[in-house]
Amino acid sequence: MSQPPLLSPFPALRPAPGRAAEVIAPPYDVVDADEARDLVAARPHSFLHISRAEVDLPAGTDPYAAEVYEQARANLDALRSTGVLRRDPSPCFYAYRLDAAGRSQTGLVAGASVAAYMDGRIKKHELTRPAKEDDRVCQIAALDAHTGPAFLVHRAQPELRRLLAQACEAAADVDVRDADGVRHRLWVIADTQRIAALTAACEGLDALYVADGHHRSAAAARVAAERGDTERAQFLAVAFPDDELRILPYNRVIRDLAGHDCDGLLARAQERFAVTPCAEPVQPTANTEFGLYCGGGWWRLRLQDALLPPADDPVASLAVSLLHTHLVEPVLGITDPRRDPRIDFVGGSKGVAGLTAPVDAGRMQLALSLPATGIDELLAVADAGAIMPPKSTWFEPKLADGLVSLMLDAG
Repeated sequence: MSQPPLLSPFPALRPAPGRAAEVIAPPYDVVDADEARDLVAARPHSFLHISRAEVDLPAGTDPYAAEVYEQARANLDALRSTGVLRRDPSPCFYAYRLDAAGRSQTGLVAGASVAAYMDGRIKKHELTRPAKEDDRVCQIAALDAHTGPAFLVHRAQPELRRLLAQACEAAADVDVRDADGVRHRLWVIADTQRIAALTAACEGLDALYVADGHHRSAAAARVAAERGDTERAQFLAVAFPDDELRILPYNRVIRDLAGHDCDGLLARAQERFAVTPCAEPVQPTANTEFGLYCGGGWWRLRLQDALLPPADDPVASLAVSLLHTHLVEPVLGITDPRRDPRIDFVGGSKGVAGLTAPVDAGRMQLALSLPATGIDELLAVADAGAIMPPKSTWFEPKLADGLVSLMLDAG
């Protein structure tokens, strides 16, 4: 049997004309329950009513409770029955352009092949957390839909870029800004000849890579397997070229100093790093440099050259790996950052204040700033079949939930 297409058109469920601004919402996993409640307070059609349906249940409701998924399905059905969301009549591709911070990136919205994901044509680089993966399985099963797109990346291909640029020459079908000022534009590609050309161009890609959305894609594969339909199954994805992406640092905050005070911590750090006090916040750009904020002051840490790993090890040479190997584990005693509650992660979009505020407030004792992981580093890890440390990349801007959904039923 021939392989299914890597990316395929599908009839999207999306906001009716003029309704997108009422619907679109940040991804479910970048806001907590309290933030989600605040965001939906005056927005009855916000997609957070579907992606974080606990906002419509009593405060303190377990977000993984069965009634949350039931509420999500009821909310989705309500938006469909009132015409806020409509399904396109035929399979389409969609061009999706994000404009933020003076940059633009254009991707292809499509149904990504579950078979390709399972066969490694769509490559991953992160482990998933069981509870979060189970949550996405329950959400997909309850909605009979993929409502949060996986963020995929591919090496830039001239033909695919040309075809998308051509599709974007017309006025966008959707043109809205989110609460952060990010502009989201969507073009519906329904022409059968253009769909065929895009399908062929996608088949010419050497691989696709999951940049963000490992839990969504893994959950999609599980649902497809449970339904006995892995060969034809798809999951919702947006594929962007690697040369248009913006990756920000993914910084760390630590709840305690493992018995040290700041001076003691710095003394231990000096065993492996050159430590320099800094009057300004440290925002590293080199893989061997880090910022440390403790006790109201900043220090720059530069790893000793003698401790550098072999250059051909794509995981060990990552900044997040170097920081963990030489400070987080041996000095702070955190061996498993995926599960240890003493460590938390702060996306680079929150800036310096996102690091210093929790320390100054006493909720955390230490903040660590890192350089951003390069897209070439991500691809190298995935190509090697290896796994990156948790929270290695923060892609910005984020895709909007609710702009496009992929229904699994036939109606």
